[in-house]
Amino acid sequence: MKPMSLEAAYKTAGDFFRTEDDFLLLVHEKPDGDALGSVLGAAHVLKGLGKSFTLVNDDPIPAKFKFLPMADQFLVPEQVDRTFRTVISFDCGDRKRLGRSGGLIAEEARILNIDHHKTNDFFGTENLVDLEAAATCQIVYKIVQQLEEADLTIEVANCLYTGLVTDTGGFRYSNTSEEVLLIAAALLKLGVEPYQVVDKVMETMTWPQVLLIRETLQSLNRDESGRIAWVTVSRDLLEKVGGCDEDVEGLVNYPRNVEGVEVGICFREAQPGNVKVSFRSKYEIDVGAIALELGGGGHARASGCTMEGGLNEITEHVVERVKHAFAVSDEIRKAGDPL
Repeated sequence: MKPMSLEAAYKTAGDFFRTEDDFLLLVHEKPDGDALGSVLGAAHVLKGLGKSFTLVNDDPIPAKFKFLPMADQFLVPEQVDRTFRTVISFDCGDRKRLGRSGGLIAEEARILNIDHHKTNDFFGTENLVDLEAAATCQIVYKIVQQLEEADLTIEVANCLYTGLVTDTGGFRYSNTSEEVLLIAAALLKLGVEPYQVVDKVMETMTWPQVLLIRETLQSLNRDESGRIAWVTVSRDLLEKVGGCDEDVEGLVNYPRNVEGVEVGICFREAQPGNVKVSFRSKYEIDVGAIALELGGGGHARASGCTMEGGLNEITEHVVERVKHAFAVSDEIRKAGDPL
């Protein structure tokens, strides 16, 4: 059920932190910087409140985020032999994206769903979905601000700053608001060293990642309008360069950053017959709506989905779907133009 108001949802979330205990803390499969920053930041807050919790995720923590305090405390679902009645989900738009970890949620559990994706389906028993937030870490920061008994320690600050910097593209994306920068400044006052964070999560590349970029850019293509560009990564290519799924992250920005391109897409063959599609847009096209239609979700400017089929087949299908979105957008714009 949707909260009656955002203010009430924040209060409910604060009460949840304050009054509950024995938490199961979850994020989506293949967690990114905002997911890990928000869940680990919250974990440190709960620790300071004297609460007990268990961190669980289906997938290994990406190497570049292992510097985050408590990142080494995640368990995989198979290591947990019970279910939990008190659950907080971070940065996850729907319950199925919790993967196997979602099976640890007891049938009668209270679930606090904290997220900022507009495609969130409000799967929690309590839902704090702030669509104005640039990152889930921003929401966690605001929860902590209303908890008088909670401390914003340097550990919490480093976690939350990581989520802010990754989900705003280093404060370059259109979701970088005045509030985001004020929160970032407050975290720096607590001792965060921005270069140390950014160097680890945005600047440093593995050698296989460098090789992958070089090879993948040979596949860079665009449609006849020049407004859509894409790259493809086959499983064979990833294995050829000795890379891993983590090395693909960020490749979608190369087609997006081409002058004149509005929508950039990266197609990655996860397994034969299974393709992960990442979208990025600049100003006009709501790629979150496209991803939702294709079984995924995300934001208006950054989203993704997973599709069944061959790499070439899916590439052609998705590009045509984005072309349709442009056609609709062009018609709407023309209809609004005075004669």
